[in-house]
Formats: sequence, C-alpha cells, structure tokens
Amino acid sequence: MDELLEFLEELHPDVDYETCDTLIDDGILDSFDIISIISEVADMFDVTISAEYIVPENFNSAQALYDLITYLEDEG
Repeated sequence: MDELLEFLEELHPDVDYETCDTLIDDGILDSFDIISIISEVADMFDVTISAEYIVPENFNSAQALYDLITYLEDEG
C-alpha cells in the first residue's frame, strides 16, 4: 500500500489519499490519471486491470484501488 500511496502522491501531492474516498466523484482524478495508474499498477504489482474493473468504485479511494490490486493478485 505504501508504494501505491507514494505513486498517487506524485500525481496530486495536495490530496490526502489515506482519507479521501471521492477521487473520481470529485474530479480529483481524470482519465489521464487513470491511465497512468493502470500502467503503474501493472509495473509495480504485476497485475492487469482489465476494462471490466475500470469503474469509479475501484478508483474513488486508494484503499479501493489497493483492494482491487489484492483481488487481482489472488486471482492471478
């Protein structure tokens, strides 16, 4: 999780990713950010986020994204 938080903080240093759960709903993350996150997650965690998982619920918080990564690792 720390590695993920570190990367997210590089995208938007002014966001508290440990408490924010409206990253998509509030427009903090845009489509370019999502593409960057998907690419970085693939490199960091060796998982592929397929189109079916690219939904707001999975990107609204760092915890939701980390939960998705953990799920994909277990499925792999």
